[in-house]
Amino acid sequence: MAERPEDLNLPNAVITRIIKEALPDGVNISKEARSAISRAASVFVLYATSCANNFAMKGKRKTLNASDVLSAMEEMEFQRFVTPLKEALEEQKKKDKDKKTDPEEQDKSRDEDNEEDEERLEEEEQNEEEEVDN
Repeated sequence: MAERPEDLNLPNAVITRIIKEALPDGVNISKEARSAISRAASVFVLYATSCANNFAMKGKRKTLNASDVLSAMEEMEFQRFVTPLKEALEEQKKKDKDKKTDPEEQDKSRDEDNEEDEERLEEEEQNEEEEVDN
């Protein structure tokens, strides 16, 4: 287990993608700002995990579950995110259930996901190279 937030860094490609999706077209972000957002995200994940773990411990469980995370979000005063998070979890459950029932669809979905991931990584690498050049 990591002892400091700096020991747990989220992948730069993921952070870059999230930032780009959140910002309007044409808005750039400095490396320093991206690093600050990455560190803040890591701290948030650690804090949310710790809070969720407290709920699991109260329930005398060693496994965190979605309800622990939802309770942690409320405890951390992020109530406005609970409903969208519940909806996203239900949507994911439905997708997972659909994938389990149709093996052919699983193969198609896996192939599509792999292609999308490869394209996204190539694009992010290009963007990072462009930022270094600038």
